[in-house]
Amino acid sequence: MRFRAIGSIRRWDELAPPFVPFAAWWDQEADRRRQLRTPDNLKALLDAQRKHNSARATAASAKAQQATARNGSRNPLNGARRAAAKSVRGAREQQRNARAELRKAQANYPTTLAVRAAQVHAAHGVPAAVATAALGSPWPVSASAAAVALQVGGLFLGRRRVTVCLPDDLSAEERQLVARLDPSHWVQHADDRGLGGTVTTPAEVTPGGIRCEVRLDGTWTVKGLNDRMESVRALLGARTGLRIRATSGQRGGWAVLTLSTRSAAEGVSSLWTPDRIPADPLVMSLGLDTETGDEVLVPFDERLLVSGASGTGKSWSTRPLLGAAHLRGDLVLIDGKGEEANIWEPICRTAVERDEVEDVVDQAHAEMTRRKRDMKARRISVWDGPQLTVLVDEGQVVLAMISNDKERLQRLIELSSLGRSRGVVLWWATQYPITDGSAPGVHKLIAPNLLTRFSLRVAGTTQAQVALDDCAHYAPQQIPADRAHRGHGYLKGYGPRMIRTWTLDDAGVSALPPKAWEFGGRAEVPAPAPDPAERPALQLLKGGDFLLAPPAAPAEAEVEPAKLPGGKHREPVLRAVAAGSTSVTAVAKATGINKGNVSRTVAALIDAGELHKAADGTLTTTSTEETA
Repeated sequence: MRFRAIGSIRRWDELAPPFVPFAAWWDQEADRRRQLRTPDNLKALLDAQRKHNSARATAASAKAQQATARNGSRNPLNGARRAAAKSVRGAREQQRNARAELRKAQANYPTTLAVRAAQVHAAHGVPAAVATAALGSPWPVSASAAAVALQVGGLFLGRRRVTVCLPDDLSAEERQLVARLDPSHWVQHADDRGLGGTVTTPAEVTPGGIRCEVRLDGTWTVKGLNDRMESVRALLGARTGLRIRATSGQRGGWAVLTLSTRSAAEGVSSLWTPDRIPADPLVMSLGLDTETGDEVLVPFDERLLVSGASGTGKSWSTRPLLGAAHLRGDLVLIDGKGEEANIWEPICRTAVERDEVEDVVDQAHAEMTRRKRDMKARRISVWDGPQLTVLVDEGQVVLAMISNDKERLQRLIELSSLGRSRGVVLWWATQYPITDGSAPGVHKLIAPNLLTRFSLRVAGTTQAQVALDDCAHYAPQQIPADRAHRGHGYLKGYGPRMIRTWTLDDAGVSALPPKAWEFGGRAEVPAPAPDPAERPALQLLKGGDFLLAPPAAPAEAEVEPAKLPGGKHREPVLRAVAAGSTSVTAVAKATGINKGNVSRTVAALIDAGELHKAADGTLTTTSTEETA
């Protein structure tokens, strides 16, 4: 019986909100009429009624005198008839004035609303009863009774205080907000805040905060409600830092009001481990939806833009994505600042200095070109091997390095536009998501190719426009700057629901298996122009013709080390590999030579056949390979 009663109460609660405006209007009108029914207004009404009755009597008397004058003479110009007509006109004018004064007095001392409603219902109830008796059909009186029942029921439901079942763990702030979102409270105070024409439904407390539907009457729209969000905040008495937003409901004329008083991600560890890599190879996990607690997935093979001001957790947010890219394929990190590369250098290929960045861009572009040739030879349209992921972080610093090198800048642009189908995917991270000015955070020809976009807090609306493109209305610039919201942001196209990203600490990065990508061939570099001093001489022949003189035979001399395969770093690199260094990183540490120079030397020695690179990337000398 108790559960049946609870179900009945909930059904009444669901029916109540639509009738709240009617009940509020009724009570407001009844109160207005009650306040006007003062003794002074009653006295004025009685005087007006007396004057009106007197005017009516005078008009009737004048009308009778006019009739007598007409009977006494048939001449319309007779003096008595003319005087009687003039008297009638004056009496009628007096009656009209008295009637106007009476109506004004009646408005100042109105009938109570309950009496007026009874009069209206009697006006249609009596004729309906007569019609039912005359026609022998019950519908006239039934319709009249339905009108009475609708009014009484509307008042009953509209005045009903909705019962909201609240969890016991609500905070004081949430209890206050739920109470003020109650339809009865909202309707009574909406007009004062310029929100008249909006009606709420009973609020619901979800793992992501408070959720409430709002009916939009008249010309109200969801955009209009968002524009008046400060009025909503004032009506609810909500704190300034509380995120409140309105989104479209499931049907027209309705909005959904969401107050982020809590996060569905609370209680769930944000630490990323390889176990969080989805089974689907085409997606990767970005984080958790703070409103629903659902895991948010993004494409793995899509170009990505990650934006976030300094201190928002951008590097921590990208680490789990880098971990997935490293374990699934090959990873190259171009770190303009250098701090993040300190952690990743033993794990994957990194580039920090200018020559390292230039070398990586050249080799990644050459790999993309090599894959194009391979795909053409095998007649396939999409690369079917491991993905090479290239992350640029910080984009502004990297662009400043190569901005004057048009060839390398063009190669970087081509990586963003042509690399995806060839399995070379560019990811871009920047603190300054702008494309214009002297120091852009992302190039204007690269940004349109970065279709997947995730934004942490940014500086302003200009940065938000680049960071989220046509979803800039999510307003990432309004994300609180406190420590609790580090690693929180919005994903383009996902909806304005905040996402808490996974994090990967230094120990987690160090636990990943080392695997440094190196280009298997040599980047195609144009041959240098010949030295004018080394051009062959011209011999003058008879007749005025010239003949190129054959070059002189070079004198036998010892070949300089700089002209041998590998150049001046040849011998140190060969010794380091022979001593057991099996990767470019290990050789660079053993020799102290710049990593970019080591990479170029290794590539030259592989081409010359003096070094061998195994399938797993291990380097050995040719003599060692032959001995094995």
